[in-house]
Amino acid sequence: MPPAASVAPGSRPVALVTGGAHRLGREIALHLAAHGWDVAVHYHRSAQAAAEVCSAAQAAGAQAAAVQADLSDPAAVQALLPQSVAALGRMDAVVNNAALFAFDDALQFSVDAARRHYQINTIAPVLLAQALHAHLSARGAQGCVVNLLDQKLSNPDPDYLSYTLSKAALQAATVALAQALAPVLRVVGVAPGLMLPSGPMTEDEFARVHSRTPLQRGSTPQDVAQAVLFALQARAMTGTTLLVDGGQHLAGTGRDVLFALREQPNISN
Repeated sequence: MPPAASVAPGSRPVALVTGGAHRLGREIALHLAAHGWDVAVHYHRSAQAAAEVCSAAQAAGAQAAAVQADLSDPAAVQALLPQSVAALGRMDAVVNNAALFAFDDALQFSVDAARRHYQINTIAPVLLAQALHAHLSARGAQGCVVNLLDQKLSNPDPDYLSYTLSKAALQAATVALAQALAPVLRVVGVAPGLMLPSGPMTEDEFARVHSRTPLQRGSTPQDVAQAVLFALQARAMTGTTLLVDGGQHLAGTGRDVLFALREQPNISN
C-alpha cells in the first residue's frame, strides 16, 4: 500500500477500527491512515478522543469519521457498519480491537461476567464480519476482518477467565468465518503480548515484565499496528493468527504476567 500522500482522493480503502479512540485502537487507526487507508473510528463514550484521532488521521491525508456504538447492544452493533458506510462511502475492512478486560477466575466466575465479555469480545466481532460480508457482496468486492486476540491463548493461565473464554471463542470464530465467508472475506487474527500497563500494573512492573521474553522486549502498539496492516494487505492469508509478542507465548508462567511477577519479586530482569 503506498503512503497516504500518493493515493488519489476517493481511491483509498476504508477500515472500521473498533475501540479506535484510545490506546492500541488509536495506534492502529493512525497507522492505517498514514499508509493509505481512510478510517471509521468507533467509540462508545469517548467522543472527544475519537474526534482527536479523526483530526490526526485527516492531517495524515485520510478521510476519517467518528462512529458511536455500545458493543454490548446487538442492535447498535448491527447499525455500526451501515453508519460507517454512510459516513465514508464504503467499507473494505473491520479491525475488531475493542474488548472488555475485567478480572475474574474460576472461583469468581459468574454468568453475568461471562455474558458481558462474550457480547463485546465475541458476538460483536462476528456480527461486524457478517455485516461487512453483506456490504462487500453487494459491491462485488473483497475485504478483510482482523480480530485482535491475545497471546495467552497460546500460553494459558487461569486468570481473567471470562475474558480468556471470550477470546478463545473469537479465535475459533476466526477460523470458522474464514471458511464460511471466503472468497469475499478474509479473516485473520493478531495476538499481541503485553503492550501497555493495564489494570493494577505499575509502570515499574510493566517495564520489568516487558523485558521478560525470549526477545527481551514485548510488543508495542506500533508492532501490533504494523501486523494489522500486514494482515489487511496479505491477500493469500486467512484463517490464521499472527503472534506479535516478542515470544511471550514461548515463556509460560502459569499465571497472568502481573501475578507471576508479584509472586516472584526477587527474580532479576
